[in-house]
Amino acid sequence: MVGSGPATLLLHKPYGVLSQFTPEAGSRWGCLAPLVPVPGVYAAGRLDADSEGLLLLTADGALQRRLTDPCFGHPRRYHVQVEGDPTAADLQRLAEGLLLRDGPTRPAQVRRLAAAEVPWPPRQPPIRSRLTVPTTWLELDLREGRNRQVRRMTAAVGCPTLRLLRVAMDLLDGGPPLDLEGLEPGAWRPVTPEEQRRLDRLAGVSRGSTPASPRRRGRRGPSHRH
Repeated sequence: MVGSGPATLLLHKPYGVLSQFTPEAGSRWGCLAPLVPVPGVYAAGRLDADSEGLLLLTADGALQRRLTDPCFGHPRRYHVQVEGDPTAADLQRLAEGLLLRDGPTRPAQVRRLAAAEVPWPPRQPPIRSRLTVPTTWLELDLREGRNRQVRRMTAAVGCPTLRLLRVAMDLLDGGPPLDLEGLEPGAWRPVTPEEQRRLDRLAGVSRGSTPASPRRRGRRGPSHRH
């Protein structure tokens, strides 16, 4: 067993998979069960089925609440492939915050990525592309997680999102962020003993204490959907 707390895993969620362990009736998307045969864990935060990247799975209800409570604002880092070539003014708007239908977004950190900074294998199935329209990769650090927020933000500056990956999560404890290093799409790993100790401290779970009950695996988890 890794660490003192309940099981916690990091998954590189692939495209086309819901952030839950039971399929939805009539849905064309898959679920997590075939990828992660570990009982009792559930997603702490969500990624939409058409998004990819880092998903933390845990059996610790206290940790789930700590990571998804918007008052703590744990930064999430996203790599976003957009259609078009956003201008410096577009990036400034994304960074300063824009007005969406559900209110203004918080300030964010935004930068353009060079090709060498995008290590991700091609998506399966491939993204749609147009020969006459360029695409650009951006890095966005957000402290909030509204429904499909990244996609709505890039659309608001005229650069629709083509591909979206969550690549890291900052625990705000002075240590390195949790990230996708070493994980191919569909792969997962238990957190390391040091990562588990950090997560235990974050959740306020001491050795030998009784963790809060997790949500049922078939239910939708909290937000932080993109």
